[in-house]
Amino acid sequence: MNNDIFPCLWCDGNAKQSAEFYCKVFNGRITADTPVVMNIDLFGQKLMLLDGGPHFEKNPSVSFMVICETEDEVQRYWDQLLVGGKELMALDSYPWSKKFGWLDDQYGVSWQLFFGEKTSDQKIVPTLMFMHQNNGKAMEAMEFYTQTFPNSKIGNILKYKDGGEPNENPENIQHANFMIDGYDIYCMDSSYDHKFDFNEGVSMVIMTDDQKQTDFLWNTLISGGGRESMCGWLKDKYGFSWQIVPKRLIQLMNDSNQEKAQKVVQVMMKMQKIIIQELEEAYNS
Repeated sequence: MNNDIFPCLWCDGNAKQSAEFYCKVFNGRITADTPVVMNIDLFGQKLMLLDGGPHFEKNPSVSFMVICETEDEVQRYWDQLLVGGKELMALDSYPWSKKFGWLDDQYGVSWQLFFGEKTSDQKIVPTLMFMHQNNGKAMEAMEFYTQTFPNSKIGNILKYKDGGEPNENPENIQHANFMIDGYDIYCMDSSYDHKFDFNEGVSMVIMTDDQKQTDFLWNTLISGGGRESMCGWLKDKYGFSWQIVPKRLIQLMNDSNQEKAQKVVQVMMKMQKIIIQELEEAYNS
């Protein structure tokens, strides 16, 4: 499984509390515990929680599909995640699953619990909802992402005309799966006037091997109307947030020489795209 690609949840002072909760629900473990960043392992998948402050709130534009092997497993996760949260779609039998439910948990993370077949070895799959100005662009987005990343492909596609949903454009995507560099993602279009959209509340982190890969992904993902942000963050043309992070940055920031590591952090904080050479120069200064 590719753990160089993983989701990041924006938290407001409760990253550790959230991390402990998800590890309890899904029998996971904490793999990094710092004042700002918590990393957890759930079913062999990496998930990052970032204490960034009150600026962004998570919402169902990005949810996490948990593919369960039994109806009892669905029920077990549902009962725990719903405490302090809210139901979005009732836990019930649907045409696509004998047992399915969608909820927001107490920390604002959106979960779809699904009894059915996995499309890969991934147990938890981020699911992107294309709506408002992006409604009808799920197919285009899948093509854009799979052309950007290596080892990528588009999998099964279910359109609304095939799924029997009368209130949606029949050509829009009800559910589809695609893979970027071995990492599975689902997507869907929605014509409803939801009161939310993509924001920095949930982003995808891409760990890069060198400057060439960093430059390529950065330049490609901001093409066509995306925009640069700070510290390796960007938004693509659909408004979805990515963090393009060279592995060398993490090594330098975690260096045992705290003074040198702090110099690297100070330089990084002023960057948009991360420039490895400038980090090295700061470290060696």
